[in-house]
Amino acid sequence: MEKEKGQKVSPEKKSELEQKPMIKRRTLLKALVGVPVLGVFAFELFKKWTYDQEKKNRILQELGLGEIQAPVILKSSPGSKIELLRIGIIGFGNRAVSHANGLGYMHPNDVEGRKKNETLNDWLAQENLNVAITGICDVFDLHAENGLATANNDIRTGGGSPSGLPVKRYRTYQEMLDDKDIDAVMIATPDHHHAKITIAAAKAGKHVYCEKSPAHNEAELYEMYDTVKSSKIVYQLGHQVPQSVIFQQAKDIIKKDILGKITLVETTTNRNTSDGAWIRNLDKNGKPKPGDEKSIDWEQWLGSAPKVPFSLDRYYNWTKFFDYDFGLIGQLFTHEFDAVNQLLRIGIPKSVVSSGGIYYWKDNRDMPDLLHCVFEYPDRDLTLLYSATLANSRSRGRVFMGHDASMELGSAISITADGDSTRYKKQIESGLIDPSGPMVSFNPNSGKIDAVTTATEKYYAARGLTTTTINGRPVDVTHLHIKEWIDCIRSGAAPSANIERAFEEGVACLMAHKSYVEKRRTEWDPVNRKIV
Repeated sequence: MEKEKGQKVSPEKKSELEQKPMIKRRTLLKALVGVPVLGVFAFELFKKWTYDQEKKNRILQELGLGEIQAPVILKSSPGSKIELLRIGIIGFGNRAVSHANGLGYMHPNDVEGRKKNETLNDWLAQENLNVAITGICDVFDLHAENGLATANNDIRTGGGSPSGLPVKRYRTYQEMLDDKDIDAVMIATPDHHHAKITIAAAKAGKHVYCEKSPAHNEAELYEMYDTVKSSKIVYQLGHQVPQSVIFQQAKDIIKKDILGKITLVETTTNRNTSDGAWIRNLDKNGKPKPGDEKSIDWEQWLGSAPKVPFSLDRYYNWTKFFDYDFGLIGQLFTHEFDAVNQLLRIGIPKSVVSSGGIYYWKDNRDMPDLLHCVFEYPDRDLTLLYSATLANSRSRGRVFMGHDASMELGSAISITADGDSTRYKKQIESGLIDPSGPMVSFNPNSGKIDAVTTATEKYYAARGLTTTTINGRPVDVTHLHIKEWIDCIRSGAAPSANIERAFEEGVACLMAHKSYVEKRRTEWDPVNRKIV
């Protein structure tokens, strides 16, 4: 009997209704087919689904993408892991925490935090790389203590056991490099130390994993390149993004010439928070973070930079100042350049023009909060454009623009045909391909390439995802990048972000920075190997 309008349902009845199982979609479809009018609707719905699947298959077949497989994590061969690698970490701030996690180590407090948010098992599933963190070097006592606690924690990924080796704190990086019990170092200091420590490490025969950017000036960059090239060490620049599933897939897409001739690549950065603008000397309550002249070796932290009085602002917010970094170019564009260079091998640009200024964050910074850089590659008929703002968070993506299609590459891949494409002209005219939205997407969660034919799929293709998923589970791309470095140390192979890629990136960043500071166009002289 139907309830009259406004009649209340008793709590007991409401509970009974809520406990009734929902009808499964398949059961509902069968039920609908049995109803004369709705049965027609269900049948048409099924026909539409079948048509969409056939349409997807045709698109993938005509593009030659049907056989592309999702990448998998390649396990290191047992023979390559017999010898334990002893690793020292120089600079144990936030980035080094990620490095330690990638190696298979985690601070006890972080382990407890991961248990609460249910991500610990994802980390524990990482492969055991058979390495031991045996050295920590940091000028800040607090950071060094965190590093020691991390390295001494017994929990290991991949079912590994503690090495039993002692962990030592080194007061200077020179002391660590002089120790024969250290095989390799990871450098996660402010940028103005990168080249100097890399050079010293290479001369000491230590393998190097170094965060970006590679060098702070031309002289350092050239010396670093020559020193590493003449050594037997394995060098890896810290760009983990190309280890993502979608970048591996994008390589195949570009090889198959799906986009046609690429003449413009646009990369962007939009952030709109104080933390995103490198104001990081205050905690979440607005109080100064810890650190003073007693706990921080200020002279060592400054290194070769100009001598200035101790400053927590400079210590925590060093990216704002050109004495220690190139700002947006050194911190964010470096990742964009590496992503494009890994896919297209564009190398060093012929010329660069940079412009921008401090338009929003009116503090004591040198770095601009709005920046545009144009990198010209006339020999490749290509322009790379970088545009960044720290006063707006609208996502603008990373787009490769070809004559026949454009590919947006972020946490997902979305390929849209150009309305005036030569290659896809017939498919567009026949209605097989719609240039108003993505025709192909790659969803890391599903692990496969898919043609896009519905509005829902177009929405998800445009939105993208936030994690890299391989074989159905989230995988840390920093771990994959470190794993590649470790594997190459043992095999003697060259890693993806090797010294050649680092040199190309270093020159491009120096050209862009010099253009911004000197307000002029810069050019690369390949004969004399210098910026003019």
